[in-house]
Amino acid sequence: MYSIVEYKGLKSGYHCGYCNLEDGKASTGMWAHTMTVQDYQDLIDRGWRRSGMYVYKPAMNRTCCPQYTIRCHILDFKLAKSSKKVLKKMTRFLTKGEGAKGIVEPMESFNEDIGIGHVPSPCTSEVNIDLEKPLKIVSLEEVPTSTEVHEKPQTDSAGDNRDPGEKPTSAEANATTEKLNSIPKPGRGPDPDKPPCRKAKDLRRERKLKKLLQKQQQIGMADVSQHQEATCETPKALFLQHQDPQGNQPKSLEELTSESLSPDAVHQLEYSRFLCQSPLQAENPPDGPDLGYGSFHQQYWLDGKIIAVGVIDILPRGVSSVYLYYDPDYAFLSLGVYSAVREIAFTTELQKTVPNIGHYYMGFYIHSCPKMKYKGQYHPSELLCPETYNWVPIEKCRPKLDQSKYSRLHENPNAEDEDRLQNLNKVLILYRNTKMPYNMYRRRQKRANDEAVVQQYANLVGQTCAERMVLYRN
Repeated sequence: MYSIVEYKGLKSGYHCGYCNLEDGKASTGMWAHTMTVQDYQDLIDRGWRRSGMYVYKPAMNRTCCPQYTIRCHILDFKLAKSSKKVLKKMTRFLTKGEGAKGIVEPMESFNEDIGIGHVPSPCTSEVNIDLEKPLKIVSLEEVPTSTEVHEKPQTDSAGDNRDPGEKPTSAEANATTEKLNSIPKPGRGPDPDKPPCRKAKDLRRERKLKKLLQKQQQIGMADVSQHQEATCETPKALFLQHQDPQGNQPKSLEELTSESLSPDAVHQLEYSRFLCQSPLQAENPPDGPDLGYGSFHQQYWLDGKIIAVGVIDILPRGVSSVYLYYDPDYAFLSLGVYSAVREIAFTTELQKTVPNIGHYYMGFYIHSCPKMKYKGQYHPSELLCPETYNWVPIEKCRPKLDQSKYSRLHENPNAEDEDRLQNLNKVLILYRNTKMPYNMYRRRQKRANDEAVVQQYANLVGQTCAERMVLYRN
């Protein structure tokens, strides 16, 4: 199997959907007539990305909004607090029917670069579908730490109908005095001799831990009474043996995503996957995942109605998220975030049988675009250095990107691209229905004047892919 590509070259000076600059965008692209999953995996690790059959790479040092390839380590994945809230919201909606459609969290518009001159085909569906929109998350804990209350003088509810200069009666005076005494006077702040107020969640956590310790102590004492005659262990030793080290641990991603799949739930959410049209050749090797490698649709069915469709590529070293369509009537469920967490959980399941699948590719991270920085909340994540093609933890990248939109992310100034082009003659060419190396193509096509174009292509895809993929020339 070979990848057959047609290089389209560089195009610059067209509209950018991220900053709205009319002539700021620049990228190179190629049309993939067919492509192996291994070649696409290696291309992703060099900053390429596909949109349908079109594969493109931003010209990082020329484009107005540099797009850095981002991936997440699924083995060390830590679920963010905001993502947990989305999962719990979905669970409440499915199990109890809680959540009104009228309360919709805003979802920003989001479109990946779809390549040079490529117009996406219109979507035909019974519902209005849209491209994936990232969730703007509003934390429930973003409340003021202190508030000020300003009291205003208030008149009696019955009104004051006395004539001017008329004195109030003794009963009215007593009532007024009592009312004034009931108004709290400005305080001097917290009493330094008393302990500070504690948050309700800390008190709940303490009560829960106390109950857990009491339960474990009861278990330990019961075991003491059963085994005291047969052993010489002290009650303290037995109590330590029966403590559950996982008793107070947070729920795993698998537990959180499976909570919403109860058969007794009010709403039923189902998933189905099937191959979809793509330049990637489907492969099913014996040591690969059960589904095989290739491009798949993930359908989300709610009570028999399809509400979202995600497109993913299962590759030798990870799962790449392509895009998500969703029914806007269910935007209140934050389907963009929910589908991303589900895809991470799915990648984790694949890794159990295929150890090489260790990453979840999220497309591009644009530090200069607030709508695209949300991808950095999935931890731990790495960005691809645009010059050396090494992966760098995102925490080390942010200070550099704060100073400049485009940055060489690798810390070693002497590091180079290890897969850079070294031998142009080994680049594979498809000419007149025949596959041949570039030096043979030059001999056959004596008037060929495309060396600069072929060299530009090979530099971008790297020596490995240039020797494996076949570049179409007419």
